[in-house]
Amino acid sequence: MITLSVVVPVRDAEPYIADALTSLRLNARPDFEFIVVDDGSVDATPRIIEDFRAELPGLTVLRNATAVGLADARNHGLSLASGRYVTFLDGDDWVGRGYLAALVAAIEGLGCDFVRVDHVQVEGRKRVVHRAPEARRGVVLKPRDRILPAGAKTMVDYPYAWAGVYRRELGDLLTFPGHLHTAEDRPWIWRLHREARSFAVVSLAGVFYRRLVSTSLTQIGDERQLHFFNAFELVFEQVENEPDLLPKAVRTFCALLAHHLELSERFSPDLLARFTARAREVLATLPPGMVDETGMEPERAELLRPLLPPTHRG
Repeated sequence: MITLSVVVPVRDAEPYIADALTSLRLNARPDFEFIVVDDGSVDATPRIIEDFRAELPGLTVLRNATAVGLADARNHGLSLASGRYVTFLDGDDWVGRGYLAALVAAIEGLGCDFVRVDHVQVEGRKRVVHRAPEARRGVVLKPRDRILPAGAKTMVDYPYAWAGVYRRELGDLLTFPGHLHTAEDRPWIWRLHREARSFAVVSLAGVFYRRLVSTSLTQIGDERQLHFFNAFELVFEQVENEPDLLPKAVRTFCALLAHHLELSERFSPDLLARFTARAREVLATLPPGMVDETGMEPERAELLRPLLPPTHRG
């Protein structure tokens, strides 16, 4: 019986995929399986993955002839998973020795639906531990109770799917909105916290998250960035009948929108025009006055003010 399924979506990660797979080999156990979804790579990624077939027990490889995006690649991997638990790893990241066994021990010991963990952010030789925004550690909590308060960073502001382990029996709660090519983890983490029954956070930092990778969507300003708005429209749909949660969703959306605008130099003039047009559309659907109540820093609030309809400006 398989205890843990590790889903690894990857696309054009030739410089990094060997690090990811080597780290999995150092964590391998007979009851672990590793599902690598090669999402239409056109570099040497497929060949490198093949080189690991003999040395990584439990490896399954799925290849998409045409890229479908991170969300659907993860969903394809989930459809093949047979483990009692599931975790994720992106193809340009890696995990520390013994990390996967520690993940399994944590969720089995706590007996909850999912467990979230800290992670290590990597920029060149620099290593910085980023803690999940929950002070209570090793205690089973209700996920819904950790969405608020609106004015503080909470667990829905820590959307990284790879920073945790999940019971596979959660089923559809683990799937991602497949039509999104960025920000797919935002509606995912909101739904997980709204609908799952129990979770915990443990002080375990074994995922090494490689930042500033040139092929990462965080570094690319193409039209896929417009999916940010589609993602938050899904979040707003989730909370449209939950007035206690809507201010938190609005605050998170506005903070991230301001962040995108601060990085607008990566957009072409045409894409920037489309981006600001979509921003105006979505902001116009929000309750008047709510944007002014988000408590954002004044500099970021000023970035949004020109995009608000006159009836929404304080």
